Amino acid sequence: MTGSELVRGERADRNGPFLAAEAVRLGLDPARITVVGDRPEDLEQAFRQGLEADLCLVTGGLGPTHDDRTIELVARAAGRELVVDDALEQEIEGVSRMFAARLGRPYEDFARGVRKQATLPVGALSLGLAGTAPGVVLDTSGCVVVVLPGPPRELRRLWPRALETDPVRRVLERAPPRERVVLRFYGPPESGVAEALAEAGGDGDGVEVTICAREFEIHVDLVVEPGAEERGAALARIMRERLGKYLFSEDERTIAEIVLDLCRARGLTLATAESCTGGMVAARLTGVPGASDVFRGSIVAYANDVKATELGVSEEVLATYGAVSSETAAAMAHGVRARLGADLGVAVTGVAGPGGGTEEKPVGLVLVHVAGPDGEEARRTELPGDREMIRGRATAASLHLVRRLLESRHTST
Repeated sequence: MTGSELVRGERADRNGPFLAAEAVRLGLDPARITVVGDRPEDLEQAFRQGLEADLCLVTGGLGPTHDDRTIELVARAAGRELVVDDALEQEIEGVSRMFAARLGRPYEDFARGVRKQATLPVGALSLGLAGTAPGVVLDTSGCVVVVLPGPPRELRRLWPRALETDPVRRVLERAPPRERVVLRFYGPPESGVAEALAEAGGDGDGVEVTICAREFEIHVDLVVEPGAEERGAALARIMRERLGKYLFSEDERTIAEIVLDLCRARGLTLATAESCTGGMVAARLTGVPGASDVFRGSIVAYANDVKATELGVSEEVLATYGAVSSETAAAMAHGVRARLGADLGVAVTGVAGPGGGTEEKPVGLVLVHVAGPDGEEARRTELPGDREMIRGRATAASLHLVRRLLESRHTST
């Protein structure tokens, strides 16, 4: 992943995790993600290391400016000369002329950049354009290099085209048919999951296990090599037995997707009332395509008067118990349900910090309440971490409480 802005921390790398997940999905084994700045010597060294792999995915540095050096240095690392691709030059010129006209500038201002972007290593395949940046596939006979634009939206537009090329297909055909088992837990400590894994025999002998913790979710992935299927199945079975009460998913769906699917299956709509999370629960839900058939909306009620006027929380409740209380959370859940005409209302209030905590209500105290047609669920918890972590964990806690209510009512009926 190239770009000095990534190395300096000015922008987070979104491409590396996406491409690594895609590689795993396709049966490949990602070895490393390298983030490298725009200095030529650093880029060339990174590309030479990348060429040691079967498949090297490179992003960024495909623009028309002097510091866009990716193609030039990939060619140097691969020992290939650079040549102008005439058809690609015409394609980029057409787009650039359109940009020039739109900006009211002469095309000559773009011409040198156009030729630069149309210059490729000998033998490279163009994937077409995203903007004016071409995606490129180069088979070096030892490694297949895929070069994609840095902007995530442009990268994701060209990535499917890379998978259709013969060089990439040949790499994928050589990938061993690994089986992958995913187990998603909510609530247990990471050490408890590691202990259960150790008691089950641990990984190795053809089964690689990774454990990743995020917002009290523990994601366990088992990658099973050919011939180790029986051991992989036994390991997964034992972990299900020992941690079954925490298991919430065995697929790649996020908790937001699971909640929406549960609502959809029961024909229920959902609304959120949020204080300390400031709309983060709603953002998780609306980040899922198609959420509109379930999600009604959200009321972010930060101030007490907004809780009263918009959600109907009584002055008596606020005065007696305070904004951060189980009573207020319950009133908020019922209020948003009524105000937005939703079947389910979930509310969250708490002390996110770093200030505002007391001995009775410390920083990290979060109250969540879900109210629906078949009952209610409430949770009081004290979450560790800084403000960002507390808000993220409170968001996850809210969604998991909705899941718990829906699953328990579905089981009971």
